[in-house]
Amino acid sequence: MAINEELLTVAAVARRLGVAPATLRTWDRRYGLGPSTHEAGEHRRYCPMDLARLTLMRRLITSGVSPCDAAVQAKNHKGKIKLETIVDDYVVREDLVGALHKAAKALDKRFIEAALRKDLAENGVERSWSEAIVPLLFLVGNEWEATGQGVEIEHLLTEVLKRILRENIEDIKKPVNAHPVLLASVGEEMHSLALHALAAALAERKIETYFLGPRTPLSALCGMISRSAPPAVFLWAQLPQNADPKFFKEIPVIRPMPRIVLGGPGWDLEICKDVAVVNDLSQACAEIERAVGL
Repeated sequence: MAINEELLTVAAVARRLGVAPATLRTWDRRYGLGPSTHEAGEHRRYCPMDLARLTLMRRLITSGVSPCDAAVQAKNHKGKIKLETIVDDYVVREDLVGALHKAAKALDKRFIEAALRKDLAENGVERSWSEAIVPLLFLVGNEWEATGQGVEIEHLLTEVLKRILRENIEDIKKPVNAHPVLLASVGEEMHSLALHALAAALAERKIETYFLGPRTPLSALCGMISRSAPPAVFLWAQLPQNADPKFFKEIPVIRPMPRIVLGGPGWDLEICKDVAVVNDLSQACAEIERAVGL
């Protein structure tokens, strides 16, 4: 051990890993994953290599490996942890959601990023969104509603998801649409994660977008429609107080008029009978594909 190497207490390691101190003691007693140098009568102190092995142990368990097998791999580990080598191929989608949920509760954003990047690359945005990301968000949201705890998990997860989805939106060399589609959360709507997913899914189809994001006022929406002549405008409203019909009834008259597509649970279907209302990402993509002539 290096002289200046940082030594961590059981409590400090437990906080970093997102596990209970009792779990670390169990791993030490049952699997021999304790401090490298620990003498009887002294407090346990973990060095950086100990922390690396324990981090690998937790991530392997999160990914579905049994604690016994995870301990063997962790004890034999040397050097840096390469997440790509421990993120499994989840044939059963519920297993992926469960692993992501465990990682989210442990605030393990690196595991979430690695697992989702792999899933997006293999399955595409639409499938990853509907089969992994949305169920994960429901789990985290329901847990927060039931206990009143864990809002920090939801916020961290949302920001991680936004960043990963934005990575899937590259500059489209030859977009199929001459004018970009507009995507906006209207009124005071702060939720915009669905817009990020839609932009990424459309990019896979080579459909270019203008991302206006959260809290888009009517004036900004009208200005963009007048200047860019979009083939479609997607408006998201999570909350009813933001789903004002003026956002599609008071837009400028241009030729050709854009197809208006509404998404989110905030919209009143009775008031929105004259425009397209979609229930999921697949329907939103289909409506916009029609607008751009695909």
